[in-house]
Amino acid sequence: MYKIAVIPGDGIGKEVMEATFHVLEAIDVEFDYTFADAGDEYLEKTGVALPQETIDIVKASQACLFGAAGESAADVIVKMRQELDLYANLRPVKSYPGTKSLFGNLDFVIVRENTEGLYIGMEEETEEGATALRVITRKASEKICKYAFEYAKTTGRKKVTAVHKANVLKKTDGLFKETFYKVAEDYPDMELDDLYVDATAMFFITKPEMFDVIVTTNLFGDILSDEGAGLVGGLGLIPSANIGDKQGLFEPVHGSAPGIAGKGIANPSAMILSAVLMLDYLEENEAARKIENALVDVLAEGKVVTPDMGGNASTMEMAAEIRSKLENN
Repeated sequence: MYKIAVIPGDGIGKEVMEATFHVLEAIDVEFDYTFADAGDEYLEKTGVALPQETIDIVKASQACLFGAAGESAADVIVKMRQELDLYANLRPVKSYPGTKSLFGNLDFVIVRENTEGLYIGMEEETEEGATALRVITRKASEKICKYAFEYAKTTGRKKVTAVHKANVLKKTDGLFKETFYKVAEDYPDMELDDLYVDATAMFFITKPEMFDVIVTTNLFGDILSDEGAGLVGGLGLIPSANIGDKQGLFEPVHGSAPGIAGKGIANPSAMILSAVLMLDYLEENEAARKIENALVDVLAEGKVVTPDMGGNASTMEMAAEIRSKLENN
């Protein structure tokens, strides 16, 4: 039995979490859930977006499922990444049938450094305007590059691409690029290259099939991840994983979506796929593939899907259909 921390959070986070539990109940893996608070609603009640108790619950668990945070996302997710040293952010970009994917053959992963860069939030106002400090360290660069190569190796992928802007950011991205090639020396069988971030953004549109594993810094990874989501049908289909040496936190990237919260029509796919990433993290790979395949079957049929997918099913009706596929296969 796995100890799992659960943070439903705000808005549709609660709805897609309930749908995901409904699907997870159909597999032969047991979970012991501990619920915790974080997000806008908790902030309004207590004045704190992320209590220490929640951090402690996650630390005591083997993994965490996180639903969504609203305006307090930076105070919740960014802080949790730093507190727990969840230094690797995984964002799969994968084409599924029955979606609005612009390409039918995409299957690559963005590995984003999660703890430094501009997102450390060290900003200050000046007489002329404002400045922000961008921190890139050798230690964090080594960890994320090694993680990317190990991920590629263990999942049977063949190529790792470093994305940077070392022609302009000569010190910070120069260090990242240099570190990437140093780490690559330990993986002589892996194909590798590096690209400027602006060129990468163009290639996402013109020939995205060239990518397999991308490793990059925090801000660049954040931007490219959302562009990747646009290639394969939008944020409602994209899961993510935040991985450290001791914990893993798994969350959809669609946010709390207050415009549809409470209506029961949120697409549960991203949350369910985040649970799939969690199962892979726990090395329950067979269960992970069963859930993913059941979801693919439902998406391909297009009969019991939420309005954003062109259907008229509710969140729980779509979850029930996925569970039915699991139970009947």
